[in-house]
Amino acid sequence: MNPFLLLVLIFLTLAWVLDLVLENRNLSCLSSAIPDAFTDVLDAKAYARSQDYTRVRSRFSMVKGTFEYLLVVMFISLGGIGLLDGWVRSLGFSPLVVGLVYFGILGLASDLLSIPFDLYLTFSLEERFGFNTTTMRTFWSDRLKGYALTMVLGGVLLGVVLWLFMRTDHQAWIWCWGCTTLFMITIHYGAPRFILPLFNDFTPLKEGELRDAVTQFAERVGFRLAGIVVMDGSRRSSKSNAFFTGFGSRKQIALFDTLIERRTVRELVAILAHEVGHYKCKHIIKGLIMGIAKTGVVFWLMAQVMGARELSAAFGVEVPSVHTGLVIFALLYTPLSLVLGPVSNFFSRKHEWEADRFAALHIDDPEDLVTALKKLAADNLSNLTPHPWYVALRYSHPPVVERIRAIRRLARAGGFHEAP
Repeated sequence: MNPFLLLVLIFLTLAWVLDLVLENRNLSCLSSAIPDAFTDVLDAKAYARSQDYTRVRSRFSMVKGTFEYLLVVMFISLGGIGLLDGWVRSLGFSPLVVGLVYFGILGLASDLLSIPFDLYLTFSLEERFGFNTTTMRTFWSDRLKGYALTMVLGGVLLGVVLWLFMRTDHQAWIWCWGCTTLFMITIHYGAPRFILPLFNDFTPLKEGELRDAVTQFAERVGFRLAGIVVMDGSRRSSKSNAFFTGFGSRKQIALFDTLIERRTVRELVAILAHEVGHYKCKHIIKGLIMGIAKTGVVFWLMAQVMGARELSAAFGVEVPSVHTGLVIFALLYTPLSLVLGPVSNFFSRKHEWEADRFAALHIDDPEDLVTALKKLAADNLSNLTPHPWYVALRYSHPPVVERIRAIRRLARAGGFHEAP
């Protein structure tokens, strides 16, 4: 076996084994003892249900991950990368069209194979725990819309990347980085107006106590707000959330309808204060800059291995090309992603701590945020006792129990209600 191919297989196997170890270690932390902070919102039966949900989701993840691992290993071991390349080339298209068709076939095949898992997750697993509100019509409609967006947006970006690597040689990675950066910024600004409404309805929040409270809070902390909208999250799930859409003068608060139904006005203000904290602490801009920097590193590394005949030959590719080079690079990228992923999650968790602190400092009572977090975790059947390794490598948010402890430590230290 070619050493390059063997190395990739080792990387993929290590990543798969790591996933299994993490999932099992995480399950080992489940305990029948309800964390002290949650004894007022969970009884023994409700807590056992949340743990059952964690077990079922974890086992589902391991089965799906194992299936995907075996599928990828079989595909590359049997020379699938080269065989598919040879067949697409035989169609007689131009190199750019060959690349687009090649990725289109890989992407469609991957998605079709995932459909049985997605159907089971949505209509069996989530249904069992009372979360699913999606209909078959909505499920397939979302799928078709996703295909259309991938073809239009993904196809354009992929076409540009392929063309640049074909035409600009050693400068390709810089041009690709610049084009991808422009694409990322455009999506950040355009998604709230043009993409999200394709999947959900957004209606202005009606006049009343909640609208007045949110508006007053925004004014108090100097946060310019274009509007407050309600999203029909109940169309797909009974889980709840809140987020911001838009940037600059177009910033809007989006509340799930399920969130409004279950939280008090004070709790909703606390949740939104956390989201405002992300803006005030410039986390959105920082995240975008980190994403752009990471993209630059990826493109530079990509340029170092693109077109290497030894690598292409290792995967059964007779004629090196940009599209097969991208696929091979994606496989070689596995070990680096195992490092960059946890680093990205570390900064994400740091930002969540900072947003919690901002919210606790600027709402009337920090305990409102604690209560909101507890109810959200209870309603969504969150795992309250994750393993530290699992948190470090997989969590983008700190465990909710630790967030509550930190907020209460701040409260005991005083210093709340200070000016922004």
